[in-house]
Amino acid sequence: MRRIRLSNSEKIWKSFDEQLELMKSRGLIIEDDVKALNYLERVGYYTLSGYWHPLRKSCAEDPRVKKNIFYDDSYFSDVIKLYVFDKKLRLIALDALERIEIALRVDISHQLGSHDPHAHHIPELLSSGFVNNKIKKGRNAGKTGYEVWCEKYQSSLSNNSKKPFIKHYTENYERLPVWVSSEIWDFGMLSRLYSGMKHKDKTIISNKYGAEHCGVMASWIISLNFVRNLCAHHSRLWNHNIVDRTREITNDDFLGSLNKSRIFVYFCIMQKMLNVICPNSTWGERFKSLLLEFNDIRSEKISLNSAGFVPGWEDAQLWQRG
Repeated sequence: MRRIRLSNSEKIWKSFDEQLELMKSRGLIIEDDVKALNYLERVGYYTLSGYWHPLRKSCAEDPRVKKNIFYDDSYFSDVIKLYVFDKKLRLIALDALERIEIALRVDISHQLGSHDPHAHHIPELLSSGFVNNKIKKGRNAGKTGYEVWCEKYQSSLSNNSKKPFIKHYTENYERLPVWVSSEIWDFGMLSRLYSGMKHKDKTIISNKYGAEHCGVMASWIISLNFVRNLCAHHSRLWNHNIVDRTREITNDDFLGSLNKSRIFVYFCIMQKMLNVICPNSTWGERFKSLLLEFNDIRSEKISLNSAGFVPGWEDAQLWQRG
């Protein structure tokens, strides 16, 4: 088969059989060729490569740089176990994030609605910075945060215009009250609107969830939206570098000690919020049970430390029921 390569820097296409042989040539132990090919065909070489990254040898000059050679006793079956574990991790995260998103919709719309049923259309009921300050960089440069939010809201309203409850309100009342409009907010809109509320209103909500102050609460919501997007797009979660990180937490010794660039602290924030939203939930127990599956992975190169877990985390008060 003739292969076209446009430049020396470009990768060339390889068949699934060739991909399998490449993994073997680099030292990855394949115990079942048929199963391995099946995963390559269904999941893809590139996706799986993120899970075998810890199994690649590091360069002596710079340990952060990986060679295309695997450590001894590196098994493809461990890669698959990690992939499946990560899939379950995303699903349990989405379970928590759905409850948190819905609860925050109610919190925000109820608080704003106490001032006026159409508070989201009244700039005076939101923070002056959100309403007046212009964005300096990026595609929204020159617009205020509130203008960007309103554009997103109008787009969502248009996209959902055929839904019966939207038609009912637009035909009979012209505008949707805030507690109805919240039904078409996505997590990003919810996050931006919370950040744009007045300090007093934000503090009422942050106090409910035990956040140190409303700035910390705003950063929680931003970070959870980032995690939600990772999960929704099937991205690797367990050792992902969290770009939108929460602000430092100083009023909670356990949370304050955790690595803000890794996922575990955000599972802790989920649990903290779920303890308020649904205190009888077994979500935390299911999360701890899922972590036991990690013990099935043989390689010592694959560790929960990469996800920000700390020894004895399950004994922290946050993770105790009752």
